[in-house]
Amino acid sequence: MLTEIRIDGLGVISTATAQFHEGLTVLTGETGAGKTMVVTSLHLLSGARADAGRVRLGAARAVVEGRFTVDDVNDAARAEVTQVLESAAAEQDDDGSIIAIRTVGSDGRSRAHLGGRGVPASVLADFTAPLLTVHGQNDQLRLQRPDQQLSALDQFAADTVGPLLRKYTVHRRAWLDARTELLERTARSRELAQEADRLQHSLSEIDAIAPEPGEDVRIVDEVRRLSDLDSLREAAATAHDALAGPVDSPEEGSGALELLGAARARIDSADDPALTALGPRLGEAIAVVVDLTTELSGYLSDLPSDPGALDSLLTRQAELKSLTRKYAPDIDGVIAWADDARSRLGSLDVSEETLTALAAEVDIAAERVREAARKLSAARKKAAGKLASAVSAELGGLAMGKARLEVEVHPMPAGPQDSAPLTIDGKDVHAGSAGIDEVEFRLSAHSGAQSLPLSKSASGGELSRVMLALEVVLASSDHGATMVFDEVDAGVGGRAAVEIGRRLARLARTHQVIVVTHLPQVAAFADTHLVVDKSDDGKGKVNSGVHALTKDERVIELARMLAGLDDTETGRAHAEELLELARAEKSGAAV
Repeated sequence: MLTEIRIDGLGVISTATAQFHEGLTVLTGETGAGKTMVVTSLHLLSGARADAGRVRLGAARAVVEGRFTVDDVNDAARAEVTQVLESAAAEQDDDGSIIAIRTVGSDGRSRAHLGGRGVPASVLADFTAPLLTVHGQNDQLRLQRPDQQLSALDQFAADTVGPLLRKYTVHRRAWLDARTELLERTARSRELAQEADRLQHSLSEIDAIAPEPGEDVRIVDEVRRLSDLDSLREAAATAHDALAGPVDSPEEGSGALELLGAARARIDSADDPALTALGPRLGEAIAVVVDLTTELSGYLSDLPSDPGALDSLLTRQAELKSLTRKYAPDIDGVIAWADDARSRLGSLDVSEETLTALAAEVDIAAERVREAARKLSAARKKAAGKLASAVSAELGGLAMGKARLEVEVHPMPAGPQDSAPLTIDGKDVHAGSAGIDEVEFRLSAHSGAQSLPLSKSASGGELSRVMLALEVVLASSDHGATMVFDEVDAGVGGRAAVEIGRRLARLARTHQVIVVTHLPQVAAFADTHLVVDKSDDGKGKVNSGVHALTKDERVIELARMLAGLDDTETGRAHAEELLELARAEKSGAAV
Protein backbone atom coordinates (compact mmCIF):
# COMPACT_ATOMS: atom_id res chain seq x y z
CA MET A 1 0.00 0.00 0.00
CA LEU A 2 1.12 3.55 -0.73
CA THR A 3 1.02 5.51 2.52
CA GLU A 4 2.68 8.79 1.65
CA ILE A 5 4.07 10.74 -1.28
CA ARG A 6 6.20 13.87 -1.38
CA ILE A 7 6.70 15.89 -4.57
CA ASP A 8 9.29 18.64 -5.08
CA GLY A 9 9.78 20.70 -8.23
CA LEU A 10 7.48 18.75 -10.53
CA GLY A 11 5.44 20.80 -13.00
CA VAL A 12 3.32 23.38 -11.19
CA ILE A 13 4.05 21.73 -7.83
CA SER A 14 6.86 23.34 -5.85
CA THR A 15 6.43 21.22 -2.73
CA ALA A 16 3.52 18.96 -1.83
CA THR A 17 2.93 16.08 0.55
CA ALA A 18 -0.04 13.73 0.60
CA GLN A 19 -1.03 10.97 3.00
CA PHE A 20 -2.91 7.96 1.64
CA HIS A 21 -5.05 5.48 3.54
CA GLU A 22 -6.97 2.32 2.90
CA GLY A 23 -10.11 2.39 0.81
CA LEU A 24 -10.99 4.90 -1.88
CA THR A 25 -9.04 8.15 -2.16
CA VAL A 26 -10.01 10.75 -4.75
CA LEU A 27 -7.97 13.71 -6.00
CA THR A 28 -9.87 16.64 -7.39
CA GLY A 29 -9.04 20.18 -8.36
CA GLU A 30 -9.52 22.72 -11.06
CA THR A 31 -8.10 22.16 -14.52
CA GLY A 32 -4.39 23.00 -14.51
CA ALA A 33 -4.06 22.69 -10.75
CA GLY A 34 -1.61 19.80 -11.05
CA LYS A 35 -3.64 16.63 -10.66
CA THR A 36 -1.77 15.13 -13.59
CA MET A 37 1.54 15.77 -11.80
CA VAL A 38 0.44 13.50 -8.96
CA VAL A 39 -0.15 10.70 -11.45
CA THR A 40 3.13 11.56 -13.20
CA SER A 41 4.96 11.22 -9.89
CA LEU A 42 3.51 7.74 -9.42
CA HIS A 43 4.59 6.84 -12.96
CA LEU A 44 8.13 7.95 -12.05
CA LEU A 45 8.10 5.76 -8.94
CA SER A 46 7.03 2.92 -11.23
CA GLY A 47 10.24 3.30 -13.25
CA ALA A 48 8.75 5.22 -16.19
CA ARG A 49 11.03 7.20 -18.48
CA ALA A 50 12.08 10.53 -16.99
CA ASP A 51 11.20 13.72 -18.88
CA ALA A 52 13.25 16.82 -18.08
CA GLY A 53 10.37 18.92 -19.40
CA ARG A 54 8.38 17.96 -16.29
CA VAL A 55 10.88 19.69 -13.97
CA ARG A 56 9.46 22.91 -12.54
CA LEU A 57 10.72 26.03 -14.27
CA GLY A 58 13.70 27.41 -12.35
CA ALA A 59 14.23 24.22 -10.31
CA ALA A 60 17.42 22.18 -10.60
CA ARG A 61 15.59 18.91 -10.22
CA ALA A 62 12.29 17.22 -9.50
CA VAL A 63 12.12 14.73 -6.64
CA VAL A 64 9.37 12.21 -5.93
CA GLU A 65 9.46 10.20 -2.71
CA GLY A 66 6.98 7.44 -1.93
CA ARG A 67 6.54 5.34 1.20
CA PHE A 68 5.12 1.82 0.79
CA THR A 69 4.05 -0.96 3.13
CA VAL A 70 3.66 -4.64 2.23
CA ASP A 71 1.74 -6.01 5.21
CA ASP A 72 -1.59 -5.84 3.39
CA VAL A 73 -0.61 -7.45 0.06
CA ASN A 74 -0.89 -11.12 -0.82
CA ASP A 75 1.90 -13.62 -0.18
CA ALA A 76 3.05 -13.77 -3.80
CA ALA A 77 3.42 -9.98 -4.02
CA ARG A 78 5.22 -9.86 -0.66
CA ALA A 79 7.66 -12.55 -1.77
CA GLU A 80 8.33 -10.68 -5.02
CA VAL A 81 8.99 -7.43 -3.17
CA THR A 82 11.26 -9.17 -0.67
CA GLN A 83 13.33 -10.65 -3.48
CA VAL A 84 13.79 -7.23 -5.09
CA LEU A 85 14.80 -5.67 -1.76
CA GLU A 86 17.33 -8.41 -1.03
CA SER A 87 18.89 -8.27 -4.47
CA ALA A 88 19.27 -4.49 -4.19
CA ALA A 89 20.51 -4.66 -0.56
CA ALA A 90 17.71 -2.19 0.26
CA GLU A 91 16.55 -1.71 3.84
CA GLN A 92 13.15 -1.15 5.39
CA ASP A 93 12.51 1.81 7.65
CA ASP A 94 12.07 1.38 11.40
CA ASP A 95 8.31 0.98 10.99
CA GLY A 96 8.72 -1.67 8.27
CA SER A 97 7.90 0.66 5.39
CA ILE A 98 10.06 1.05 2.29
CA ILE A 99 11.01 4.41 0.80
CA ALA A 100 11.39 4.77 -2.96
CA ILE A 101 12.84 7.96 -4.47
CA ARG A 102 13.11 9.14 -8.06
CA THR A 103 15.07 12.27 -9.00
CA VAL A 104 14.94 13.94 -12.41
CA GLY A 105 17.44 16.71 -13.17
CA SER A 106 16.72 19.64 -15.42
CA ASP A 107 19.47 18.23 -17.65
CA GLY A 108 17.44 15.04 -18.13
CA ARG A 109 19.55 12.83 -15.87
CA SER A 110 17.58 10.51 -13.64
CA ARG A 111 18.47 8.74 -10.40
CA ALA A 112 16.57 6.21 -8.32
CA HIS A 113 16.90 5.05 -4.72
CA LEU A 114 15.21 2.19 -2.92
CA GLY A 115 15.50 1.59 0.80
CA GLY A 116 18.50 3.91 1.05
CA ARG A 117 20.36 2.32 -1.87
CA GLY A 118 21.02 3.76 -5.29
CA VAL A 119 19.42 1.50 -7.90
CA PRO A 120 18.59 1.56 -11.62
CA ALA A 121 15.10 2.81 -12.50
CA SER A 122 14.28 -0.72 -13.66
CA VAL A 123 14.64 -1.93 -10.07
CA LEU A 124 12.00 0.59 -9.00
CA ALA A 125 9.77 -0.85 -11.71
CA ASP A 126 10.35 -4.37 -10.34
CA PHE A 127 9.64 -3.16 -6.80
CA THR A 128 6.39 -1.32 -7.57
CA ALA A 129 5.07 -3.85 -10.13
CA PRO A 130 3.28 -6.05 -7.52
CA LEU A 131 2.30 -3.04 -5.37
CA LEU A 132 1.15 -0.28 -7.69
CA THR A 133 -0.88 -0.24 -10.91
CA VAL A 134 -1.40 3.11 -12.61
CA HIS A 135 -4.24 3.35 -15.15
CA GLY A 136 -3.94 6.47 -17.25
CA GLN A 137 -5.09 7.27 -20.75
CA ASN A 138 -2.16 5.31 -22.23
CA ASP A 139 -2.83 2.41 -19.87
CA GLN A 140 -6.39 2.22 -21.15
CA LEU A 141 -5.07 2.00 -24.69
CA ARG A 142 -2.94 -0.97 -23.63
CA LEU A 143 -6.17 -2.87 -23.04
CA GLN A 144 -6.57 -2.93 -26.82
CA ARG A 145 -3.40 -5.03 -27.24
CA PRO A 146 -3.85 -8.80 -27.66
CA ASP A 147 -1.07 -9.63 -25.19
CA GLN A 148 -2.76 -7.55 -22.47
CA GLN A 149 -6.09 -9.22 -23.19
CA LEU A 150 -4.47 -12.65 -22.93
CA SER A 151 -2.88 -11.63 -19.63
CA ALA A 152 -6.26 -10.48 -18.29
CA LEU A 153 -7.90 -13.78 -19.24
CA ASP A 154 -5.10 -15.79 -17.62
CA GLN A 155 -5.35 -13.69 -14.46
CA PHE A 156 -9.11 -14.26 -14.32
CA ALA A 157 -8.66 -18.04 -14.60
CA ALA A 158 -5.36 -18.24 -12.71
CA ASP A 159 -6.36 -21.30 -10.66
CA THR A 160 -7.08 -23.44 -13.73
CA VAL A 161 -4.94 -21.83 -16.42
CA GLY A 162 -1.83 -21.24 -14.26
CA PRO A 163 -0.85 -24.91 -13.70
CA LEU A 164 -1.60 -25.78 -17.33
CA LEU A 165 0.50 -22.85 -18.57
CA ARG A 166 3.44 -23.88 -16.37
CA LYS A 167 3.21 -27.47 -17.66
CA TYR A 168 3.03 -26.25 -21.25
CA THR A 169 6.08 -24.01 -20.70
CA VAL A 170 8.17 -26.93 -19.41
CA HIS A 171 7.22 -29.18 -22.34
CA ARG A 172 7.77 -26.38 -24.86
CA ARG A 173 11.26 -25.69 -23.53
CA ALA A 174 12.24 -29.37 -23.82
CA TRP A 175 10.75 -29.55 -27.33
CA LEU A 176 12.54 -26.42 -28.54
CA ASP A 177 15.86 -27.61 -27.12
CA ALA A 178 15.56 -30.98 -28.87
CA ARG A 179 14.32 -29.37 -32.09
CA THR A 180 17.18 -26.86 -32.11
CA GLU A 181 19.72 -29.64 -31.60
CA LEU A 182 18.23 -31.66 -34.46
CA LEU A 183 18.22 -28.67 -36.81
CA GLU A 184 21.81 -27.82 -35.92
CA ARG A 185 23.00 -31.40 -36.32
CA THR A 186 21.24 -31.77 -39.65
CA ALA A 187 22.52 -28.46 -40.99
CA ARG A 188 26.04 -29.10 -39.73
CA SER A 189 26.26 -32.80 -40.47
CA ARG A 190 28.72 -32.27 -43.35
CA GLU A 191 30.76 -29.80 -41.33
CA LEU A 192 30.79 -32.09 -38.30
CA ALA A 193 31.80 -35.06 -40.44
CA GLN A 194 34.76 -33.08 -41.81
CA GLU A 195 35.73 -32.06 -38.31
CA ALA A 196 35.55 -35.68 -37.16
CA ASP A 197 37.86 -36.72 -40.03
CA ARG A 198 40.37 -34.03 -39.09
CA LEU A 199 40.34 -35.04 -35.45
CA GLN A 200 40.70 -38.72 -36.31
CA HIS A 201 43.65 -38.02 -38.64
CA SER A 202 45.40 -35.93 -35.98
CA LEU A 203 44.85 -38.54 -33.28
CA SER A 204 46.20 -41.27 -35.57
CA GLU A 205 49.33 -39.20 -36.15
CA ILE A 206 49.81 -38.59 -32.44
CA ASP A 207 49.10 -42.21 -31.50
CA ALA A 208 51.59 -43.44 -34.11
CA ILE A 209 54.38 -41.43 -32.49
CA ALA A 210 53.06 -42.19 -28.97
CA PRO A 211 54.76 -39.38 -27.04
CA GLU A 212 55.32 -39.73 -23.32
CA PRO A 213 54.93 -36.94 -20.75
CA GLY A 214 58.14 -34.83 -20.56
CA GLU A 215 59.86 -36.89 -23.23
CA ASP A 216 60.94 -33.86 -25.27
CA VAL A 217 62.78 -32.35 -22.28
CA ARG A 218 64.55 -35.61 -21.47
CA ILE A 219 65.70 -36.08 -25.07
CA VAL A 220 67.21 -32.59 -25.17
CA ASP A 221 69.35 -33.41 -22.13
CA GLU A 222 70.35 -36.81 -23.54
CA VAL A 223 71.29 -35.40 -26.95
CA ARG A 224 73.44 -32.80 -25.29
CA ARG A 225 75.33 -35.55 -23.46
CA LEU A 226 75.75 -37.76 -26.50
CA SER A 227 76.99 -34.87 -28.61
CA ASP A 228 79.92 -34.46 -26.17
CA LEU A 229 80.39 -38.21 -25.61
CA ASP A 230 84.11 -38.46 -26.69
CA SER A 231 85.23 -35.48 -24.67
CA LEU A 232 83.24 -36.67 -21.65
CA ARG A 233 84.71 -40.17 -21.90
CA GLU A 234 88.27 -38.78 -22.23
CA ALA A 235 87.86 -36.43 -19.28
CA ALA A 236 86.43 -39.14 -17.03
CA ALA A 237 89.09 -41.71 -18.06
CA THR A 238 91.97 -39.25 -17.55
CA ALA A 239 90.65 -38.32 -14.12
CA HIS A 240 90.23 -42.01 -13.24
CA ASP A 241 93.80 -42.82 -14.35
CA ALA A 242 95.15 -39.89 -12.37
CA LEU A 243 93.56 -41.26 -9.25
CA ALA A 244 93.92 -45.01 -9.71
CA GLY A 245 96.90 -45.11 -12.07
CA PRO A 246 96.89 -46.24 -15.72
CA VAL A 247 95.81 -49.86 -15.86
CA ASP A 248 96.96 -50.51 -19.40
CA SER A 249 100.33 -48.65 -19.08
CA PRO A 250 101.74 -49.09 -15.57
CA GLU A 251 105.13 -47.86 -16.78
CA GLU A 252 103.66 -44.34 -17.14
CA GLY A 253 103.66 -43.95 -13.37
CA SER A 254 101.51 -44.47 -10.31
CA GLY A 255 98.21 -42.88 -9.58
CA ALA A 256 97.28 -40.63 -6.68
CA LEU A 257 95.82 -43.55 -4.74
CA GLU A 258 99.13 -45.49 -4.85
CA LEU A 259 101.16 -42.43 -3.90
CA LEU A 260 98.83 -41.66 -0.99
CA GLY A 261 99.21 -45.26 0.20
CA ALA A 262 102.98 -44.96 0.08
CA ALA A 263 102.87 -41.71 2.03
CA ARG A 264 100.64 -43.30 4.66
CA ALA A 265 103.07 -46.21 5.06
CA ARG A 266 106.07 -43.91 5.54
CA ILE A 267 104.30 -41.83 8.18
CA ASP A 268 103.05 -44.85 10.06
CA SER A 269 106.63 -46.22 10.25
CA ALA A 270 108.06 -43.02 11.76
CA ASP A 271 108.71 -42.70 15.52
CA ASP A 272 107.88 -39.02 15.78
CA PRO A 273 104.38 -38.57 17.32
CA ALA A 274 103.87 -35.29 15.49
CA LEU A 275 104.38 -37.02 12.16
CA THR A 276 102.33 -40.10 12.92
CA ALA A 277 99.44 -37.82 13.94
CA LEU A 278 99.03 -36.97 10.25
CA GLY A 279 98.26 -40.60 9.43
CA PRO A 280 94.49 -40.47 10.02
CA ARG A 281 94.14 -37.44 7.78
CA LEU A 282 95.94 -39.29 5.00
CA GLY A 283 93.51 -42.17 5.60
CA GLU A 284 90.59 -39.80 5.03
CA ALA A 285 92.13 -38.56 1.81
CA ILE A 286 92.61 -42.14 0.62
CA ALA A 287 88.91 -42.89 1.36
CA VAL A 288 87.79 -39.85 -0.64
CA VAL A 289 90.01 -40.83 -3.58
CA VAL A 290 88.66 -44.39 -3.48
CA ASP A 291 85.06 -43.06 -3.63
CA LEU A 292 85.89 -40.75 -6.53
CA THR A 293 87.59 -43.58 -8.38
CA THR A 294 84.54 -45.81 -7.93
CA GLU A 295 82.12 -43.09 -9.16
CA LEU A 296 84.26 -42.32 -12.19
CA SER A 297 84.30 -46.03 -13.04
CA GLY A 298 80.51 -46.14 -12.82
CA TYR A 299 80.18 -43.01 -14.96
CA LEU A 300 82.42 -44.51 -17.67
CA SER A 301 80.51 -47.78 -17.67
CA ASP A 302 77.16 -45.90 -18.02
CA LEU A 303 78.23 -43.94 -21.07
CA PRO A 304 76.56 -45.34 -24.23
CA SER A 305 78.76 -47.63 -26.18
CA ASP A 306 76.35 -47.77 -29.19
CA PRO A 307 77.59 -45.31 -31.81
CA GLY A 308 74.05 -45.10 -33.33
CA ALA A 309 72.32 -44.00 -30.08
CA LEU A 310 72.70 -40.30 -30.91
CA ASP A 311 71.16 -40.80 -34.34
CA SER A 312 68.20 -42.63 -32.81
CA LEU A 313 67.61 -39.83 -30.32
CA LEU A 314 67.82 -37.17 -33.02
CA THR A 315 65.29 -39.09 -35.11
CA ARG A 316 62.92 -39.34 -32.13
CA GLN A 317 63.40 -35.66 -31.40
CA ALA A 318 62.41 -34.79 -34.96
CA GLU A 319 59.23 -36.86 -34.62
CA LEU A 320 58.27 -35.06 -31.43
CA LYS A 321 58.95 -31.65 -33.00
CA SER A 322 56.57 -32.51 -35.84
CA LEU A 323 53.83 -32.79 -33.19
CA THR A 324 54.75 -29.64 -31.25
CA ARG A 325 54.73 -27.60 -34.46
CA LYS A 326 51.08 -28.59 -35.10
CA TYR A 327 49.34 -29.06 -31.79
CA ALA A 328 51.06 -27.44 -28.80
CA PRO A 329 54.33 -25.81 -27.67
CA ASP A 330 55.54 -28.94 -25.84
CA ILE A 331 54.78 -32.65 -25.62
CA ASP A 332 52.69 -32.31 -22.45
CA GLY A 333 50.50 -29.83 -24.35
CA VAL A 334 50.24 -32.26 -27.29
CA ILE A 335 49.04 -35.02 -24.96
CA ALA A 336 46.43 -32.65 -23.41
CA TRP A 337 45.25 -31.63 -26.92
CA ALA A 338 44.84 -35.29 -27.83
CA ASP A 339 42.73 -35.92 -24.73
CA ASP A 340 40.45 -32.98 -25.61
CA ALA A 341 40.25 -34.15 -29.22
CA ARG A 342 39.15 -37.64 -28.16
CA SER A 343 36.43 -36.10 -25.98
CA ARG A 344 35.25 -33.86 -28.80
CA LEU A 345 35.32 -36.75 -31.26
CA GLY A 346 33.13 -38.77 -28.95
CA SER A 347 30.47 -36.01 -29.04
CA LEU A 348 30.52 -35.69 -32.83
CA ASP A 349 28.09 -38.43 -33.53
CA VAL A 350 26.77 -37.64 -37.02
CA SER A 351 25.53 -41.06 -37.87
CA GLU A 352 22.12 -41.55 -39.46
CA GLU A 353 21.08 -43.61 -36.47
CA THR A 354 21.73 -40.69 -34.14
CA LEU A 355 19.77 -38.23 -36.30
CA THR A 356 16.89 -40.68 -36.55
CA ALA A 357 16.83 -41.18 -32.79
CA LEU A 358 16.95 -37.43 -32.21
CA ALA A 359 14.12 -36.86 -34.69
CA ALA A 360 12.02 -39.41 -32.81
CA GLU A 361 12.78 -37.57 -29.56
CA VAL A 362 11.61 -34.31 -31.15
CA ASP A 363 8.36 -35.95 -32.28
CA ILE A 364 7.68 -37.25 -28.77
CA ALA A 365 8.40 -33.83 -27.25
CA ALA A 366 6.17 -32.13 -29.84
CA GLU A 367 3.29 -34.46 -28.97
CA ARG A 368 3.65 -33.50 -25.30
CA VAL A 369 3.47 -29.82 -26.30
CA ARG A 370 0.38 -30.47 -28.45
CA GLU A 371 -1.40 -32.16 -25.60
CA ALA A 372 -0.47 -29.41 -23.13
CA ALA A 373 -1.47 -26.72 -25.64
CA ARG A 374 -4.87 -28.35 -26.27
CA LYS A 375 -5.64 -28.49 -22.55
CA LEU A 376 -4.48 -24.90 -22.06
CA SER A 377 -6.61 -23.66 -24.95
CA ALA A 378 -9.63 -25.57 -23.69
CA ALA A 379 -9.26 -24.02 -20.23
CA ARG A 380 -8.94 -20.55 -21.73
CA LYS A 381 -12.00 -21.00 -23.95
CA LYS A 382 -14.03 -22.15 -20.97
CA ALA A 383 -12.83 -19.20 -18.88
CA ALA A 384 -13.40 -16.76 -21.78
CA GLY A 385 -17.17 -17.21 -21.61
CA LYS A 386 -17.20 -16.66 -17.87
CA LEU A 387 -15.03 -13.55 -18.12
CA ALA A 388 -17.20 -12.13 -20.90
CA SER A 389 -20.37 -12.69 -18.86
CA ALA A 390 -18.89 -11.17 -15.71
CA VAL A 391 -17.56 -8.05 -17.47
CA SER A 392 -20.80 -7.64 -19.44
CA ALA A 393 -22.73 -7.73 -16.16
CA GLU A 394 -20.50 -5.01 -14.74
CA LEU A 395 -20.97 -2.92 -17.88
CA GLY A 396 -24.70 -3.16 -17.30
CA GLY A 397 -24.19 -1.35 -14.02
CA LEU A 398 -22.07 1.31 -15.70
CA ALA A 399 -24.86 2.70 -17.90
CA MET A 400 -23.93 0.31 -20.70
CA GLY A 401 -26.81 -2.04 -20.05
CA LYS A 402 -27.08 -3.24 -23.64
CA ALA A 403 -23.32 -3.59 -24.12
CA ARG A 404 -21.86 -7.05 -24.42
CA LEU A 405 -18.22 -8.05 -24.20
CA GLU A 406 -17.07 -11.11 -26.11
CA VAL A 407 -13.78 -12.85 -25.41
CA GLU A 408 -12.58 -14.92 -28.34
CA VAL A 409 -9.75 -17.43 -28.15
CA HIS A 410 -8.28 -18.73 -31.38
CA PRO A 411 -4.94 -20.24 -32.45
CA MET A 412 -2.09 -18.12 -33.76
CA PRO A 413 -1.15 -19.18 -37.30
CA ALA A 414 2.48 -20.07 -37.91
CA GLY A 415 4.49 -17.71 -40.11
CA PRO A 416 6.65 -18.72 -43.10
CA GLN A 417 9.86 -18.65 -41.02
CA ASP A 418 8.24 -19.47 -37.70
CA SER A 419 10.60 -20.15 -34.81
CA ALA A 420 8.21 -22.57 -33.11
CA PRO A 421 5.81 -24.11 -35.65
CA LEU A 422 3.50 -26.84 -34.44
CA THR A 423 0.80 -28.76 -36.26
CA ILE A 424 -2.37 -29.25 -34.22
CA ASP A 425 -5.49 -30.82 -35.69
CA GLY A 426 -4.18 -30.26 -39.20
CA LYS A 427 -3.37 -26.57 -38.70
CA ASP A 428 0.09 -25.01 -38.51
CA VAL A 429 0.16 -22.80 -35.42
CA HIS A 430 2.78 -20.81 -33.56
CA ALA A 431 3.67 -22.30 -30.19
CA GLY A 432 4.49 -19.11 -28.31
CA SER A 433 5.83 -18.76 -24.79
CA ALA A 434 2.27 -18.31 -23.45
CA GLY A 435 0.64 -20.98 -25.59
CA ILE A 436 -0.82 -21.22 -29.07
CA ASP A 437 -3.69 -18.83 -28.38
CA GLU A 438 -4.55 -15.31 -29.39
CA VAL A 439 -7.19 -13.53 -27.32
CA GLU A 440 -9.40 -10.79 -28.69
CA PHE A 441 -11.84 -8.66 -26.70
CA ARG A 442 -14.81 -7.61 -28.85
CA LEU A 443 -17.47 -5.15 -27.78
CA SER A 444 -21.03 -4.79 -28.92
CA ALA A 445 -21.86 -1.33 -27.60
CA HIS A 446 -25.64 -1.70 -27.79
CA SER A 447 -28.36 -4.16 -28.64
CA GLY A 448 -28.18 -5.28 -32.24
CA ALA A 449 -24.74 -3.75 -32.82
CA GLN A 450 -22.10 -5.88 -34.45
CA SER A 451 -19.33 -6.94 -32.10
CA LEU A 452 -16.01 -5.36 -33.08
CA PRO A 453 -12.50 -5.36 -31.58
CA LEU A 454 -12.10 -2.86 -28.75
CA SER A 455 -9.77 -0.75 -30.88
CA LYS A 456 -12.56 -0.24 -33.44
CA SER A 457 -15.71 -0.23 -31.35
CA ALA A 458 -14.98 1.53 -28.05
CA SER A 459 -14.92 5.29 -27.52
CA GLY A 460 -12.70 6.80 -24.86
CA GLY A 461 -15.46 6.73 -22.25
CA GLU A 462 -16.52 3.19 -23.17
CA LEU A 463 -12.93 1.97 -23.02
CA SER A 464 -12.56 3.50 -19.56
CA ARG A 465 -15.66 1.69 -18.35
CA VAL A 466 -14.59 -1.62 -19.92
CA MET A 467 -11.26 -1.29 -18.13
CA LEU A 468 -12.95 -0.49 -14.81
CA ALA A 469 -15.39 -3.38 -15.22
CA LEU A 470 -12.48 -5.70 -15.96
CA GLU A 471 -10.55 -4.48 -12.91
CA VAL A 472 -13.59 -5.08 -10.69
CA VAL A 473 -13.96 -8.61 -12.04
CA LEU A 474 -10.24 -9.33 -11.64
CA ALA A 475 -10.03 -7.77 -8.18
CA SER A 476 -10.81 -11.00 -6.34
CA SER A 477 -7.57 -12.56 -7.61
CA ASP A 478 -5.28 -9.72 -6.53
CA HIS A 479 -5.83 -8.46 -2.98
CA GLY A 480 -3.96 -5.57 -1.48
CA ALA A 481 -2.37 -3.85 -4.48
CA THR A 482 -2.73 -0.10 -4.97
CA MET A 483 -4.70 0.89 -8.09
CA VAL A 484 -4.49 4.39 -9.48
CA PHE A 485 -7.07 5.59 -12.02
CA ASP A 486 -6.49 8.80 -13.93
CA GLU A 487 -9.63 10.14 -15.59
CA VAL A 488 -11.28 6.72 -15.65
CA ASP A 489 -14.57 8.60 -15.84
CA ALA A 490 -13.60 10.55 -18.98
CA GLY A 491 -16.49 10.93 -21.38
CA VAL A 492 -19.23 9.85 -18.95
CA GLY A 493 -21.66 11.60 -16.68
CA GLY A 494 -25.02 11.33 -15.01
CA ARG A 495 -26.04 7.90 -13.77
CA ALA A 496 -22.99 6.29 -15.36
CA ALA A 497 -20.78 8.47 -13.17
CA VAL A 498 -22.62 7.30 -10.05
CA GLU A 499 -22.17 3.70 -11.10
CA ILE A 500 -18.45 4.26 -11.66
CA GLY A 501 -18.22 5.64 -8.13
CA ARG A 502 -20.03 2.58 -6.78
CA ARG A 503 -17.68 0.22 -8.63
CA LEU A 504 -14.62 2.05 -7.42
CA ALA A 505 -15.95 1.86 -3.86
CA ARG A 506 -16.48 -1.87 -4.30
CA LEU A 507 -12.95 -2.26 -5.65
CA ALA A 508 -11.66 -0.34 -2.62
CA ARG A 509 -12.91 -3.13 -0.35
CA THR A 510 -9.96 -5.31 -1.39
CA HIS A 511 -7.55 -2.69 -2.75
CA GLN A 512 -6.23 0.72 -2.03
CA VAL A 513 -7.79 2.79 -4.83
CA ILE A 514 -6.64 6.28 -5.80
CA VAL A 515 -8.70 8.12 -8.40
CA VAL A 516 -8.13 11.42 -10.17
CA THR A 517 -11.60 12.60 -11.15
CA HIS A 518 -13.53 15.63 -12.29
CA LEU A 519 -16.94 14.14 -11.50
CA PRO A 520 -18.64 14.92 -8.17
CA GLN A 521 -20.67 11.69 -8.47
CA VAL A 522 -17.38 9.74 -8.25
CA ALA A 523 -15.73 11.96 -5.64
CA ALA A 524 -18.72 11.55 -3.29
CA PHE A 525 -17.86 7.86 -2.78
CA ALA A 526 -14.38 8.62 -1.43
CA ASP A 527 -13.18 7.53 1.99
CA THR A 528 -10.48 10.21 1.74
CA HIS A 529 -10.83 13.32 -0.40
CA LEU A 530 -7.67 15.18 -1.44
CA VAL A 531 -7.74 18.39 -3.40
CA VAL A 532 -4.98 19.78 -5.57
CA ASP A 533 -5.21 23.57 -5.59
CA LYS A 534 -3.01 26.27 -6.99
CA SER A 535 -2.05 29.72 -5.77
CA ASP A 536 -0.43 32.74 -7.39
CA ASP A 537 2.29 34.63 -5.52
CA GLY A 538 1.37 37.84 -7.31
CA LYS A 539 4.49 37.76 -9.41
CA GLY A 540 3.11 35.43 -12.03
CA LYS A 541 4.47 32.28 -10.40
CA VAL A 542 1.94 29.53 -9.77
CA ASN A 543 2.33 26.83 -7.13
CA SER A 544 0.10 23.86 -6.39
CA GLY A 545 -0.34 21.88 -3.20
CA VAL A 546 -2.26 18.85 -1.97
CA HIS A 547 -4.32 18.71 1.21
CA ALA A 548 -7.04 16.52 2.69
CA LEU A 549 -10.53 17.94 3.02
CA THR A 550 -12.67 18.03 6.12
CA LYS A 551 -16.36 17.13 5.94
CA ASP A 552 -17.40 20.74 5.43
CA GLU A 553 -14.65 21.34 2.89
CA ARG A 554 -15.80 18.29 0.94
CA VAL A 555 -19.25 19.83 0.62
CA ILE A 556 -17.73 23.02 -0.79
CA GLU A 557 -15.47 21.11 -3.20
CA LEU A 558 -18.31 18.93 -4.47
CA ALA A 559 -20.45 22.02 -4.93
CA ARG A 560 -17.66 23.61 -6.97
CA MET A 561 -17.48 20.47 -9.12
CA LEU A 562 -21.25 20.75 -9.66
CA ALA A 563 -20.84 23.43 -12.34
CA GLY A 564 -19.16 25.90 -9.97
CA LEU A 565 -21.94 26.10 -7.39
CA ASP A 566 -19.67 26.29 -4.33
CA ASP A 567 -20.85 29.75 -3.35
CA THR A 568 -24.56 28.95 -3.42
CA GLU A 569 -26.85 27.31 -0.92
CA THR A 570 -28.38 25.26 -3.71
CA GLY A 571 -25.00 23.89 -4.74
CA ARG A 572 -24.07 22.95 -1.19
CA ALA A 573 -27.41 21.30 -0.61
CA HIS A 574 -26.94 19.30 -3.78
CA ALA A 575 -23.42 18.33 -2.65
CA GLU A 576 -24.69 17.21 0.76
CA GLU A 577 -27.40 15.19 -0.90
CA LEU A 578 -24.81 13.56 -3.15
CA LEU A 579 -22.61 12.68 -0.16
CA GLU A 580 -25.56 11.22 1.71
CA LEU A 581 -26.52 9.15 -1.32
CA ALA A 582 -22.98 7.85 -1.63
CA ARG A 583 -22.85 6.96 2.08
CA ALA A 584 -26.13 5.07 1.77
CA GLU A 585 -24.93 3.26 -1.35
CA LYS A 586 -21.64 2.27 0.30
CA SER A 587 -23.30 0.99 3.46
CA GLY A 588 -26.08 -0.81 1.63
CA ALA A 589 -26.11 -4.16 -0.08
CA ALA A 590 -25.89 -2.48 -3.47
CA VAL A 591 -22.18 -1.77 -3.05
